[in-house]
Amino acid sequence: MSSTDIGSIKAYGELIKTLLERANEVKQVTTVDPTLTETDLGSHFDNVRSEIKNGKETSQAIYASLETVFRQQFYKLVATFPIDDPAFVQTWNLLDIVSMFGDHELCEPGLLFWLAEELLDSQTIDGCRNVFDYLESRRERITAKHFKSKSLIILRACNELLRRLSRAEDTVFCGRVFIFLFQSFPLGDKSSVNLRGEFHIENVTTFDETLTTDANGAGNGMDVDGVNPKEPSVGENGEIQVHLAAETEKPDEGKSPRSNDLHSKSSDKSKALDLDRLYPIFWGLQTFFSCPTQLFNIDKLASFKTDLDLTVSSFQSVKSSVAASLKISDDTKRGLKRKRTGAETEAANTFHPKYLTNKDLFELEINDLAFRRHILVQALILLDFLLSLTPTAKLKLNGLTNKSVHYNYTLSDEDETWVRKTKDRIAEYLQQGVGNEGKFYYRMVDTVLSRDKNWARWKAENCPPIERPPITVEQYTNAQDMLKKLCVKPFLKTPMDAIDMSFLSRDSTLSSLKDPERYSMPSIQSFHRAIENDELDAEMGTAEEKQAAREAKEGKLWRALRASSERFRLCEKIENGKNLKALLGENVESEEMLIPPAEDLDGGAAEDG
Repeated sequence: MSSTDIGSIKAYGELIKTLLERANEVKQVTTVDPTLTETDLGSHFDNVRSEIKNGKETSQAIYASLETVFRQQFYKLVATFPIDDPAFVQTWNLLDIVSMFGDHELCEPGLLFWLAEELLDSQTIDGCRNVFDYLESRRERITAKHFKSKSLIILRACNELLRRLSRAEDTVFCGRVFIFLFQSFPLGDKSSVNLRGEFHIENVTTFDETLTTDANGAGNGMDVDGVNPKEPSVGENGEIQVHLAAETEKPDEGKSPRSNDLHSKSSDKSKALDLDRLYPIFWGLQTFFSCPTQLFNIDKLASFKTDLDLTVSSFQSVKSSVAASLKISDDTKRGLKRKRTGAETEAANTFHPKYLTNKDLFELEINDLAFRRHILVQALILLDFLLSLTPTAKLKLNGLTNKSVHYNYTLSDEDETWVRKTKDRIAEYLQQGVGNEGKFYYRMVDTVLSRDKNWARWKAENCPPIERPPITVEQYTNAQDMLKKLCVKPFLKTPMDAIDMSFLSRDSTLSSLKDPERYSMPSIQSFHRAIENDELDAEMGTAEEKQAAREAKEGKLWRALRASSERFRLCEKIENGKNLKALLGENVESEEMLIPPAEDLDGGAAEDG
């Protein structure tokens, strides 16, 4: 290294020390949070950034020098202070400063995760939890910029950490790592997609495949109160069923050798023999679950069909409550010999994905509803895989680019019928439970499996981008204008000889409802004048106009009589529209004082219309 490079490293080292001293003054706490920001460093960070940019070195030289300075400070702090020491907060401050430099392209953007990866490698599992606390608390900030240059480092660091963790003892920590990856990477990223459709055949479930045939086998198992011994058999419809074991049973003629072998023992050993013979059949299903392509072989598919029918029938024969299997009784909790610490309690209450395949525990596992549901969900996943191999389903995948997930095997019609029937049996069983609990559970499972089919097709299409580019300002304004045009009410022409309904579209305010014309009664004089006008129309108009005028006159006369309090006396004086002047008699005139003034009858008639 030249003297110029050494000089720049020394100069940059002094600048970084200045920022660390400022960070120690600003951040008084010794925890991971709060995050150190540019605002906290104030003018110190701006001065350092301007001094670096105004230098004569090239960008590559600046990157190399700053990386050397950061690594020197990082190794010094890690070697000096353990991760549980309060002074280790200086390391978190240093990583925050590295993140700021990376965001401003003053150093390699992925340098932060390189240092975090080395820190994870140097710590124990408990120390890795503290490092991951730092990464989780700053996830949005450290992945917001230059993610493409950071993605491979994040993926490598997290995968290395997952290899160190035990999925049985560190289940929660594994979940945190996976959630961090899911939240960091975009939804359509291909890094976590199994494009070649490879199955996890290394996940082997080991169990004792030796059948118990000795006479003392019945006493080796663990007894469970309230569980009735049952033994499988083949029903009339060809399905394997489970019924109560009889005292003595003989193999039925015409049945398969495997079915006859299941009925070959006496009742004194029925319980133990039933579990012992179901045990290898049940755990043997895991081989098919881990590598479904084995079912392309006719013999193995037939074996799988028999084993799954037997397993489902055995599950249907077990009667246990949801509460007993999903909850731990208080008596059991009080029966623990010692109190657990916080870490032990977390590990004890978490779900361990690996099975306990000991024969002595098999009966207890079969009677656990959560365990049975877990196995049946696995069966549903495999059955959906088989249904994707039907001629109809394969026809929908024609023309897709990813040939790795296209299989030459085609499911026959007979096997398709069996798959659909078995799927319905499992779905019906999963919906059983206390109240609607089973239906809610199956609804959740069915929703997940339905969405998984969409992801499988997306993978078959070779994972095309699912993110749409943002729209432009011009597109947004055009969409607004078009929406306004669509929302404008079109003008409707009034059909010929139709009543004008435009008054319905007029806005009516509260003040218009208070207009006296809407509720006041016309005066007797207005009725009289309107009737006289109708008489003139009846004398001078055509036959139709005369008839209309007569009807209008009768209607107005009837309303005038109704409006008068002397209607009975006036009815005697006015007969057939004659002697209309009686409406204006003295008694009527005195009545007009009680009737509120109003517009002429023409206005009232229009209002009535």
